[in-house]
This record gives sequence, structure tokens and C-alpha cells, in this order.
Amino acid sequence: MREPLDRAIAELGDGARVWSRLSVDQRAKLLDRVRAAVGTVADEWVDAASASKGLGPGHPLRGEEWMSGPYAALGALDGYIATLTALAEGRSPLDRVGLGVAPGGRTRVKAFPTVGMDRILLSGFSGELWLEPGVSADEARAEAGLGQRTPGEEAGVGLVLGAGNITSIPFLDVLYELLAFNRVSILKVNPTQDAVVPVFERALAPLIELGFVRIVRGGGDVGAYLTQHPGIGHVHITGSAVTFDAIVWGTGEEAATRKAAGTPKLTVPITAELGGVAPIIVVPGAWTEADLRFQAQHIVTMRLHNSGHNCIAGQVVIVSRDWPQRDRFLSELRKAYAAAPERPVWYPRADEKLQAAEEAYPDAQRLGDGTRLLVEITGTEDPTAVETTEYFAPVLGVVTLSGTGQEFLDTAVAHANDELTGTLGANVLIDPATEAALGSGFEKAIADLRYGGIAINAWTGVVFATPILSWGAFPGATLEDVQSGLGVVHNTLLVDRVERSVMRGPFRPFPRGAAGFLQPRGLAQGTILPKPPYFVDSRTNTEVAAGLTRWHIGHSVPGLVATLTKAMKS
Repeated sequence: MREPLDRAIAELGDGARVWSRLSVDQRAKLLDRVRAAVGTVADEWVDAASASKGLGPGHPLRGEEWMSGPYAALGALDGYIATLTALAEGRSPLDRVGLGVAPGGRTRVKAFPTVGMDRILLSGFSGELWLEPGVSADEARAEAGLGQRTPGEEAGVGLVLGAGNITSIPFLDVLYELLAFNRVSILKVNPTQDAVVPVFERALAPLIELGFVRIVRGGGDVGAYLTQHPGIGHVHITGSAVTFDAIVWGTGEEAATRKAAGTPKLTVPITAELGGVAPIIVVPGAWTEADLRFQAQHIVTMRLHNSGHNCIAGQVVIVSRDWPQRDRFLSELRKAYAAAPERPVWYPRADEKLQAAEEAYPDAQRLGDGTRLLVEITGTEDPTAVETTEYFAPVLGVVTLSGTGQEFLDTAVAHANDELTGTLGANVLIDPATEAALGSGFEKAIADLRYGGIAINAWTGVVFATPILSWGAFPGATLEDVQSGLGVVHNTLLVDRVERSVMRGPFRPFPRGAAGFLQPRGLAQGTILPKPPYFVDSRTNTEVAAGLTRWHIGHSVPGLVATLTKAMKS
């Protein structure tokens, strides 16, 4: 086992020196080659990913693999190429990006949309980077570019321990290591993604040929060997806090002793994305029957996408017991959760997680095909398990709090911050009239929400799939208390000192959502698109996702028109 790993790390050491000699313009051209390679393997990528998850040919949910695989990869490559091109021309990546002020004196970077086509493909969506307090707009512009501002500096060889659930994650993590830090990588693929390795090898071939990436398979023994290898100068992991702690501190008595002494087993820096329990805050308002149905389907999408095997799957719905429409909303939520199409629960040990949830909540409802659990916390039940256990399976909890308006929102934000495990992503649903009534209090509440990704009338999964935004936990974690992780990824503008990303979407789809164009700027956003194709009950999921990906590959206008026509039938 060891000899091939040692050889790969030695080859990467040579590759790090080669990378340091490439100009920024040469690096942009190299990414163009990677982009072409991704386009070539896109169909094979989706086939391999779908097969590994039990989605056979023609399965209506294969669209999820298009969007979370090659589509996300192409979006990241386009973003990085634009950033490198700006730097090569002597410009800051933020020169053509709007900047503003967010609550607390933060600088906000109006990162999305930046091109006209984004306004069509994700009509009604907008995304911002909020920087850490104290970072000025001038500093943001001057520092954007990260490692590509000093391309001649070598950063050595890093280890990327790939995620096992979403196929673009390892690909995107390797790119970020290379471009944010000038660090070449050995990628250890999670065994659940072994079938996708040949695709990765072809998609990343331009980087592999020059010694910038090596890909290896294996179990925990391979990962353990690599984390302690003297040729590795940095570790990045997407996984669980349990695995993180094992890498940093060891296990059992060793871990306790090391933590007490403050002497980690891992002797090099580490960054991580580790998931958590994601809240869905439902702010009470006067909703129509169509609103109740649509937002119930929205929440079910947050939970059931990829069968709930997502670090960002919405898990705890927070509603007001004083909302007159609460019972109607929960009725729609139960119906939508039960009616969503059946899908394989494929991730290892997911059945154990479902069983553990059922044991904690014997009165929970088994819905749909019996593989999804709805836990509605009553006044006598203890919400601790559903609020602190990331089930990584189709388990959805509902928790009620008191209040309406600003009182409820502030209470819900405090509850999400203090009671739910993790700081990765939070979702907030609010109708335009209620948001307008709250005024500046709403955005202050968003600033108080301690999560690295926040989606307003959207799902934080869209933040992940929009790689110009950052992806990672809220700052403040430590090796001893890692929470949802350390550092960020994606962030194709290569902006320094990002605190969080905030995504906004339309509260209502087209045609009802067209009225959003009449709202004040910054509130409800109008849209020309119907139900998003990633919704779990979309009838055109696969066709639209494949069509959007092929648009990014070849920019065929007739193909795009056909895709958007299908999207209107979702």
C-alpha cells in the first residue's frame, strides 16, 4: 500500500515546483483544458454517480446528479477562469463586482448574478459574500485573488479527503486548494465514490499530467497513513466531526489525553467542512394556499434531495405556535413529504440512523415508502436528539416556538444558534409583505444568524451549487470544538476573510412570482421561472438539469431555448 502513495506524494512535490513557474495567464489556459475535459465526460459522470446511488437509466431523479456533479464543476471553472483572467490583466477580481455595506459594518460583495445569463438561468436569485467585520471595501479589492496574487510561492503538497455523498465535492476541493493556496493535492476518494474515479481521472487529466493532482482509493488505513505522511503539509476533509477528531486527536484514551494536554496527533494545519443540523425558519405571515403548498414542497426538497445524504439537508423546521396558518402549513408539509417520489436510501448506515431516530421518537410518522421519518415535537417531547444529531438520512423534525413578527424571528434565530448542532447552513422562509413590515430588523436578524451559508426563500443547496459564493462553516470553530468546520471552499472570486454567503430567492414561482418585480429593491425578487427544476417533485428534473449543463458546455442557443421550455412544464 505505502509504496504507490509515497511515489504519488513525491511526484506531487515535483508538480508543486512546476505550478510555481506557471504565470496566471497560463493557469487560466490550463483551466480551459480542464473545462473541456469535464464537458467530454459529463454524461459518463452522471451515469457513474447515478449507478452508485441506485438510480438506473431513465430514473427521474438523475437530474440531481447533473446539477451536483458536472454542472457545479463547470460553474466553478468558469468563475476561476474569470478571476485568473482579471488578475492576468492587472485587475482585481472585484473591480466589476458591486460592493456595499451589511449590518455590523460588514462589507458585502454582490457576487451573483454577475453575467446576464445568470439572471435567466436562476431568475430571481441573488447572492452575496459578507466579509468579516472590519474588512473594508478597499481591502477586499486589494486582497481578492488569494494565492494567485503571488503565483511564484510554493505551498507544497496537501491531502484532500473527499466526501462520499456529492460527486463534485472532491473535484471542487482540489481546485480550491490549487487556486486559493497554490497547493497541489493528493485526493483520497471516499469508497462510496470509487465508481467515479475514472471520471475524475479524465476530468482532471490536464492537472494530473503536470503533477498537480494525484487520485488514490482506499479505506481508513490509507487515510490514516496519508495524514501522518511527512510529505503532506496540509489536510482538508469533507466529512464528519467524528472523523475530524480521529485525525486531529486520535481515538479513545489517546484522544482524551491529547486534548487535555493540547497536543494534537496531527502536526500540520487542517481545514474542514463537517455538516450539521440545518434549520428552516418559517416566519409567520399571511400566505395563500398556493404559498403553503409551494413552501411545503420547498422544505421537502431541502430534506429529500440525495435521499437526505447531504451535509446541508434541512433537518429542523422552526414554526410559530401563534401562526394562525400553522396547522394548514403542517398539513401541506405532511402531504408533500409523503407524496414525494420514492428514492433509494443508499448511504452506508443510513438505516441505522433512521432506526435511532425512531427509537428516540416512537410516535414519529413513517411516510411515503416508509423510508422517511417526520418528527413533530409536542410540548412533552424532548427535541434534543433531532436538534443535535445530523441524521444524514430522511429524518425531518418540526419544532414550535412562540411569537410572531420580529419577536418570533429573533427567538428562532437564537434557538437555531444555541440549540442546533453546527454552523454550516440555515434557511429562512418569509413572504414579501412580512419582510417589508420588519424593515431593517429582518436583515439584523440575518446578521445575528451564526451560519456560514444562509438562504432566504431559497435552499442553501443552491449556495453550494453557485460556486462564486463561499461554502463553509461560520468562523469561530477550533481544533478542540470544530463544530461545522474550519475555512471555506468554492469562493471563485478568491475573496479573503469571508464570514458567510447569503442567497436570496423568490418567495413565489412564476407566474405568481412576477409580482416580485414590483417590490422595493432588496426585498422580494421577481422571477420568470416556474418551480425550480431541483424540486423533488419536478416532472422535468433530469431533462432540464442535463440541458442546463450542456448549455454551459457548448452554449447552444437552440438547446437552451428547448431546456427553458421544458423548465416551464415543471
